Amino acid sequence: MKTVISASRRTDLPLGYPGWLARAIYQGWVRVKPPWGGQEKVVSLRPEDVHTFVLWSKDYSRLLANRGGLREALAIYDHIFCHFTVTGLGGTPLELGVSLWKEAMEQLSPLIRFVGHPRRVTVRLDPIIHWREDGVRSNLPYAKEIFKECARQGVKDVRISFATLYSKVLTRPGWSWYDPSLEERLKIAGTLVDMGRSLGLTIYACSDHALESAGALPSSCIDGRLLSELHPQGLVANTEKDRAQRKECGCTVSVDIGSYSQRCPGGCVYCYANPVLQKRA
Repeated sequence: MKTVISASRRTDLPLGYPGWLARAIYQGWVRVKPPWGGQEKVVSLRPEDVHTFVLWSKDYSRLLANRGGLREALAIYDHIFCHFTVTGLGGTPLELGVSLWKEAMEQLSPLIRFVGHPRRVTVRLDPIIHWREDGVRSNLPYAKEIFKECARQGVKDVRISFATLYSKVLTRPGWSWYDPSLEERLKIAGTLVDMGRSLGLTIYACSDHALESAGALPSSCIDGRLLSELHPQGLVANTEKDRAQRKECGCTVSVDIGSYSQRCPGGCVYCYANPVLQKRA
């Protein structure tokens, strides 16, 4: 069975490392070291071995502009699926290295043309984040306009999650975070589900089964069943649960080729990975 490649949950490869990714594709393989230790392995990127190439990014402008030859390199694959994260906070002190959200959403139409169908793109309002600044603020005010643009472009699936405030996030200087209670989260999720439904969108909750009681569906962000359905030749992907992910994660089996050592240029101060943090002006 062919492999689903994930590029990547660990860093934003299309934004920060388009040339590296293109070179790996042309090379036909990449060495991947497990993030928590273990033996390095060689992963084939040859098109005859890849079922779907799944991309994750907050900014596809470099891919669309063929920076580093990435767009041409990806053209060798039969099937590409894109996760497009738009939190509304691009260009703010929380995401200094990310495009303004309106500029990011302008990429949605050409991205759909690149992958061939709007079902091959899912938009992520992820994470929903709250912080203290003249009271409690969040990125929720951007949700409606982001949802409306998804609906206008034919994207039907939106994924949400609430920020997990790891200790490394809590100790980053200059920020005071607010962690909503379960009751608050359910109310927010219910509002987003209703908002999405009114626009013909389906809202999925990533690794948070509690939100299902508010109407959000459980997410398989990498979904072998969906990837099989969407594959141009109808090739079947692995539909077993990916045991390398969190217990709550609904994703099916894939191989992630990114590394936490590839520091993400997005600079998101709430990030659990390894962002390149930038000073506020």
